[in-house]
Amino acid sequence: MVIELLKFQVAPDEREFYIQKDAEIWTTALAGYPGFLGKEVWINPNDATELILIVRWATKEQWQAIPLADLQLIDEKFTQAMGKSYPIVGSGEYQVRKFLQS
Repeated sequence: MVIELLKFQVAPDEREFYIQKDAEIWTTALAGYPGFLGKEVWINPNDATELILIVRWATKEQWQAIPLADLQLIDEKFTQAMGKSYPIVGSGEYQVRKFLQS
């Protein structure tokens, strides 16, 4: 499994609407692609503006196979729903390893 980590800055008074629209638009769209395993939203209790999105993918190849044009269309729909753009302020990719118990 591969984890896609995306960090955004969202004003506290916009956060709940952002999370709702993200679920309706981004999560719904990504769920239609092979390899999508799920998504979580992390809220930083020490920084009310920091929002982390964790997206779980079965493989990096499936994640990277999403056409750029599709991602751009989804982003345009999200930006229109929000009334403005929220640039990614940090990102990362992580591999999940499971350890065998002895």
